Amino acid sequence: MRLLHTMIRSGDLDRSIDFYTQVLGMQLLRRKDYPEGKFTLAFVGYGDEKDHTVIELTYNWGVSSYELGGGFGHIAIEVDDVYAATAEIRSRGGKILREAGPMNAGTTIIAFVCDPDGYQIELIGKKP
Repeated sequence: MRLLHTMIRSGDLDRSIDFYTQVLGMQLLRRKDYPEGKFTLAFVGYGDEKDHTVIELTYNWGVSSYELGGGFGHIAIEVDDVYAATAEIRSRGGKILREAGPMNAGTTIIAFVCDPDGYQIELIGKKP
C-alpha cells in the first residue's frame, strides 16, 4: 500500500494551479473536466503519480469558497532549506503565515504558508 493523493477543494482552479505550480514549484500532472458531474479535477505534484504522492485539486463548478473546518490541519512539504524556501515563496507572491524557525519545543526548522483558498502548508527542513 501507499498514499496516492490528498484532495482539497478549490474556489478558483486556475488560481490554485498557479499557486501550486508557480509559487511552490509543483507540476500540473493532469486536469480533466467532468461535465455530467459539474466538476473539474487537477492533480499537481513534484513527480509522476506512479512514484509520488500528489495533491488533487477539486473544483465544483459555481462554488467559489469553502469552510475549511476544524478537522483539517495542513499539508507538509520537505524542503532543503526552510529559510530559502520561505524567501522564494514570498518573492513569488506567496503568503507566509509563520516565518522560518525552530518548531515549538523542538529544533526542527519549519514555516507555514497559505494557499489561495486558505489551506495551510508546512515547510519542514530536510533532516541531515
